[in-house]
Amino acid sequence: MRIASIALIALLLAALHPGAAIAQIRDVEVRVPRAFGYFLGDVLHTQVDIAVDPGFSLQKASLPQPGPVTYWLDLRATAVDEVPGRIRLRLTYQTFYAALDTRQVVVPGFSVVLENQSAGGTTSAKAEIPGWSLGMSSLREIQPPQRDDPADYLRPDGRGGRLDSTPLLVAALVSLGLAVLSLAALAYDRAWFGSRRKRPFTRAARALSRLGRDGDGYREALRLVHRGLDETDARRVLADDLPAFLARHPAFQGEAAALARFFAASRRAFFGRDPAAAQAACPRSEIEASLRRLAAVERAA
Repeated sequence: MRIASIALIALLLAALHPGAAIAQIRDVEVRVPRAFGYFLGDVLHTQVDIAVDPGFSLQKASLPQPGPVTYWLDLRATAVDEVPGRIRLRLTYQTFYAALDTRQVVVPGFSVVLENQSAGGTTSAKAEIPGWSLGMSSLREIQPPQRDDPADYLRPDGRGGRLDSTPLLVAALVSLGLAVLSLAALAYDRAWFGSRRKRPFTRAARALSRLGRDGDGYREALRLVHRGLDETDARRVLADDLPAFLARHPAFQGEAAALARFFAASRRAFFGRDPAAAQAACPRSEIEASLRRLAAVERAA
């Protein structure tokens, strides 16, 4: 009796097992934007909704791989959206069927594997995605009217509207004129072509950059500053004339201390015959920096 009871329980479990597997997948629905009106080269977006028991997910490896499906159909991409109780597949196909007349073609179905991982192990189930049909349309007539000249079967080339290039030409000429004026203003500001009146410190700074670094070069650097001061004031400017020079040219007031050191170094170099002490009091680098600042103030003024 005990053995019979065990056998009966085993038979009941075996009978119940297929029903449990069927209950894991509740529904499969295939949706397409339309079922007709497709032409050679069209892209088809298909949505497959699979209703499943909670806890089941899709085995990604069971998805069809992008590539040729049949001789006339390619699978281009797949995507998956999963929420509890539903798995949505998004499939992108492209058809290469050259229909001679309007006819129905069948997109092959496929199957995917679902799984549920729990403490008792992994349960898997297979969902069958059925095939669906599409209505393909031809690109041309099967038998067009007879033509004497084969070229008459071709449509003439379309004619595009003529574009008026005048606004673009005017804009280009205006832009070119503005560019030339800007370049001329920059050349004038930088004195690229010849010397320019009322920019003596700028010329002195450019001349100083070409001088050597020996002792004669230092004395020539001092002379360049003297020339800049004299040309700016239109008269000889000595050390005692510095306050009056700054009063007549207040834009250079910020360089008063540097100019005072310059005059002291110039007196030692030319009259004290001590160029080493002059360079210690006002090095060549300080003269160059002072000339650059004087030239900047000169341009700003």
